[in-house]
Parts: sequence; C-alpha cells; structure tokens
Amino acid sequence: MNILAVCIVIAAFLFFAVFITKRKFGLLGLALAAGSILSSLWVERAGYILGMLNVTASLLVISLISALIILLPAMTMIFHDGKYRTFFGRVVGASLFTLLALAFLIDPIGRVLIPQGMSATIYNWLVLNNHTIIAVCLILAIIDLLIPKHKKSHEKHESH
Repeated sequence: MNILAVCIVIAAFLFFAVFITKRKFGLLGLALAAGSILSSLWVERAGYILGMLNVTASLLVISLISALIILLPAMTMIFHDGKYRTFFGRVVGASLFTLLALAFLIDPIGRVLIPQGMSATIYNWLVLNNHTIIAVCLILAIIDLLIPKHKKSHEKHESH
C-alpha cells in the first residue's frame, strides 16, 4: 500500500474529527505529545513482554499499537475543553492537530510501509523536518492554551 495514501486517509480522518467537534488545538496537541512519550516508553516493553510469552508480534502489530497509544490521549480529550467559535479557528486548529499527529505517526507508518516514488520524496521531507514540525506545533499548542476563553455573559445589563 502507498504510504502517501495511508497518510492522506489518516490526515482526513483526524482533520474532520477535530473540525467537526470544534475542539481547540492546545490541549489536543499536548495530548498527542503525551501519547508519543507513552508510546516510546511502552511499545518497546510490550515487544519484550510478548517475546517472553513466546508470542510473535509482527512489525505491523507493533506499529499499530504504537499509533494507537500516540492517538489515544488526544482522542479521549476530543470531547473535553474549549471550542473554537469561528470557522477560521476550526480550520487552523484542525490543520495544526493533523500536522502534529502525522509528525508523531510518521515513524510507526514508515516502519510498516515502504515509501516509493513521489511518496518517498514527501516521506523523506517529513522525516527530515519532523523535529521542527513537532517543536513549532507544540509551541503553538501552548500559545493556544494561553489564549483566554471568551465566555458568554448570561447577565442582563440593568439600566439605571
């Protein structure tokens, strides 16, 4: 299967999930970072445990587990915290979330699928710029968390 096609399908799913729910990027972006750290800690140990149990885990299974661990914290937070009120905010937030998720998922995807042709060029660019993409997106996620939420005032103004 083409690595570019897989990335496009994943990106479309993630973008529309965040866009439709209108969730803010800040918390979701940091949840992706937490998932990435958990994945790096747990996936290697899971392979050792499966090996001790004489269970052969294919590279596909390990990569799927890694991807699920990366996405799980963010997917649980998708129903929590603030929402964007504008269409522009929703598009930007969903785009940044998708870009950050792909940056974290590029390693597990690349372990299973071999990039070829045009896909290889795009994949190699993502791999070379992965740390920069992650750093910039995480900084933007923190900034997004610092932007104050606008709460609707339910108080009626009294005229004197």
